[in-house]
Amino acid sequence: MNIVIALLIFGLIILIHEFGHFVLAKANGIFVTEFSLGMGRRLISLVPTKEGYRLRLLMSGKEYEKIESQGSKTVYSLKLLPFGGSCMMLGEDENVNDNRAFNKKGVWGRISVVFAGAFFNFILAFALAIAVIGILGYDSPIITRVSKNSAAYEAGLEEGDKIVKINNKRISVSREASAYFLFSPLTEDEVTISFERDGKVQTTTLTPKYKENYILGFTYMPDSSPATIESLYEGYPMDGAGLVPGDIITGFDGTDINTGEELTNYLEEHPLDNNQIELRYSRDGKEQVVLITPEYVGEGYELGYAMRYGYEDASILEVIKYSLVEIKYNIWVALKSFGMLLTGQAGANDIAGPVGIVNIIGDTYEASKASGGLVVFINLASLTIMLSANVGVINLLPIPALDGGRLVFLFLELVRGKPIPAEKEGMVHFIGIMALMFLMIFVIFNDIRKILPF
Repeated sequence: MNIVIALLIFGLIILIHEFGHFVLAKANGIFVTEFSLGMGRRLISLVPTKEGYRLRLLMSGKEYEKIESQGSKTVYSLKLLPFGGSCMMLGEDENVNDNRAFNKKGVWGRISVVFAGAFFNFILAFALAIAVIGILGYDSPIITRVSKNSAAYEAGLEEGDKIVKINNKRISVSREASAYFLFSPLTEDEVTISFERDGKVQTTTLTPKYKENYILGFTYMPDSSPATIESLYEGYPMDGAGLVPGDIITGFDGTDINTGEELTNYLEEHPLDNNQIELRYSRDGKEQVVLITPEYVGEGYELGYAMRYGYEDASILEVIKYSLVEIKYNIWVALKSFGMLLTGQAGANDIAGPVGIVNIIGDTYEASKASGGLVVFINLASLTIMLSANVGVINLLPIPALDGGRLVFLFLELVRGKPIPAEKEGMVHFIGIMALMFLMIFVIFNDIRKILPF
């Protein structure tokens, strides 16, 4: 089932991408010889005949060439390998003396055809974002907690402030604020934050504080309800001490804890270190005590505030606005991630190829299905938004053999007033195809290596 769902998602993203090329090709009067989903041998094809379209199974290359040479209508095919797809156009890779040929059209028309694939991926992401945000809402970047004596506390930030900018980066949703510090980790350098309070935007400067970090490995709701353990991190102290989700924390080193909010306040005033703590908890109405030593997880700089990651209902206009924000966010993350790869800040273990993505889709489905069909749809749609936006971004990168590489040559033609010789452009794209094939082999091998238990 997981593989079927993954193939459906891949197929939708590829189909929409190629459909973008197809629509703009038709709009520019370019003859599309074949529109296909997948790669390799043709499994099923719709071929034009004098009597109309007919179904053809396992059509050979020679049969296709014969239809292509005398046809004036597009062949539609489903191919063997469920990766990729194509919108093959007359005169796309060679000079053809036919007014319907790609090479005979104006440069702006050709640019629109090449760009359309990625643009349609963004349209797909936008359409899915409208559905998800219409159901779920959006994550407004509102501060929910400011730790005492932290950088945020000393800079005057308060609970309820809405972050609108970090340094020069505009912030529209909570995830943008988190991702900003992922791509630009905190140092001793000051951070400028603009925030909205009582309808007015103010700006303050925070000096990050250095801190050694220790954790117990659990989550809970920091509100007025009992401090109930929601989840445990496998292998961390709380898990090792035998606690389980549902246990209620009632005491910390002799201090009574009645609510999640009290636990949060206690931990802010008594930060965890390497000293053993006495934890009191209740299970099935019986109180128990256990001694636990927090685990050191590294040091670093922090600002000392927490943000809301729940969702707010959106009006119709807000659904449209935040759907556009969703596309902007995913494009920004894709570009930043690619930049980290180029600069060596991310390595092979951070890359996911087809096998890895299938695994991610499968994990998402398995984790969601117990919560019902709506949750499955929201989570898979959110994943599809990210994948479709990434496909759009990657295709627009100036890499030979991809749409972005082709656009480079088309813009050079605009500047020069004449096209680059076809044989030179073809050689560059051929080298690009070979490089992409080797990269794909590496990525698939890396995906499999990460899945294997050794």
